[in-house]
Amino acid sequence: MGAVSARPTRSIRSTRSARSIRGTAAVALVTALTVGAAACSNPERGSAGKKGAGESAVVGIAYEPESLSPLLGFGKDGNSKIFDGLLAYDGEMNLTPALAAALPAVSADRLTYTYKLRQGVTFSDGKPFGAKDVVFTYRTILDKKTNNASKSELDAIKDVRAAGDGTVVFTLKYPYAPFAQRTVQPIAPEHIASKQDVNTGPFTTKPIGTGPYLLSGWSKGEKISFKANPGYWGGEPQVKKFTMAIIKDDDVRATRLRAGDLDGAILPPNLAAGFKKDKGKKTHAATTYDYRTVTLPTGNKVAGDTAVRQALDVAVDRQTMVDQILEGAGKPAYGPVPTGSEWFAKGTERTHDLDKAKKILDAAGWKPGNDGIRAKDGVRAEFPLWYLTGDKLRQDHALAYASDAKKAGISIKTQAGTWEVIEPRMKHDAVLAGGGAPGDPDFDQYLLLTSSLAGDGFNNMAWYDNPVVDKALQDGRKSGDKAVRKAAYDTVQRELVKNPGYTFLTHIDHLYVVDDNWEQLTNQIEPHDHGLASGPWWNVEKWTPKGTAK
Repeated sequence: MGAVSARPTRSIRSTRSARSIRGTAAVALVTALTVGAAACSNPERGSAGKKGAGESAVVGIAYEPESLSPLLGFGKDGNSKIFDGLLAYDGEMNLTPALAAALPAVSADRLTYTYKLRQGVTFSDGKPFGAKDVVFTYRTILDKKTNNASKSELDAIKDVRAAGDGTVVFTLKYPYAPFAQRTVQPIAPEHIASKQDVNTGPFTTKPIGTGPYLLSGWSKGEKISFKANPGYWGGEPQVKKFTMAIIKDDDVRATRLRAGDLDGAILPPNLAAGFKKDKGKKTHAATTYDYRTVTLPTGNKVAGDTAVRQALDVAVDRQTMVDQILEGAGKPAYGPVPTGSEWFAKGTERTHDLDKAKKILDAAGWKPGNDGIRAKDGVRAEFPLWYLTGDKLRQDHALAYASDAKKAGISIKTQAGTWEVIEPRMKHDAVLAGGGAPGDPDFDQYLLLTSSLAGDGFNNMAWYDNPVVDKALQDGRKSGDKAVRKAAYDTVQRELVKNPGYTFLTHIDHLYVVDDNWEQLTNQIEPHDHGLASGPWWNVEKWTPKGTAK
């Protein structure tokens, strides 16, 4: 048996986290927060310039989880703060041991992964961590009764069992190439979570884990507060109190950062630029797999028409979006895979060509009316496009997309709403969505495009249905041969040119403005999700007050 490679296959160009279009696999639903409420809220005011600065931090994020249970999807891609996985990612996105004592030993046929566990680890309630907790976690997630929208990500698991209290053995159904990356999945305590309803029990909001922080409070729609875990196996963090303020509105987040209520925040490029002259703050840029895309639901008579989809794909001016909306902090997107990735299918780039878009529509029978908007068989080329209230980047992308579409004779009506408003409309209305996950192409594409997942929460929001893509996704998932997998994902990307169920617009670099009070701040390559798991605070447990780092 050999050890799995420490570095997972992973692109290093900017781009998706959770991560996929499902908004963190339907777990990271955004909670509506009015501007007034956000402006009045003051969660443990920022520490900058105050006594004790360096021991506490308050950061502003836009997304709030629906649950804090890893059994329901929380922290599935790592960095949950409260929990640990068997493995973790370091700053260079190498896999490193966490609750496992070493990287797994892998059988020659790549169907068996054996993990030796770290000894002496305890949960925050003082109870010991062991193999039974790992087995319980994975088996519970895979249970049909568990409401985990991402359980298909663990489909390769045939069995997981304990070999004594210090060893866990996974047996796979097929040689799933990125399996080790899936074992960053946080581990829940069997002695607590097994004694309550997995979907509704108190563990979903009052978690107990082995991670560097303990949950000290959660005011939904306002803040999530943490305190350092003095018994953490990796050493007690120097940042003793850490608060994530839930602020959906970009402008409010910037205002509160400027007022000193926050020590750091994620901001769109135009708002981050306003802090360039602030000597007390530093801007951290993270390359990502994060994309913005427009869902073109198959159930809509206009958006589901192949010719309309093809026309929109070339009518959109992606480079102008990068230049003007992102101010250069990103790149054009032609699919879920960024152009810098080894998995990108060269030749699938689409050039902005308005004349070509018009010819496609003309040939398909979509004829311009007196007002310039096209129609076919009595159906007007018009459909709604929803974007998230308060998200200026999505709003700007939606407006630019609608403007480009109108030039081709397609009328798109942009509307803002919360996810609670948008989700019931996704089967027939277009959505300015986000997605993307670093690493293996299976991580994002399977949930994004598989027809069997259409309508499954935020999975396959466009209800995309393409048998060729379905087969290619299965081939890519089940083969252990990289050449076979590369061919499969090339097929997926080329099919998206022929029948694009989404119009991919841009891949976005994330910008964070943070008070310059700490050392050891770094960035990982990030997924779409940029809340609890990402940002310079991905390793807040390793921060040290400025001037004290050794």
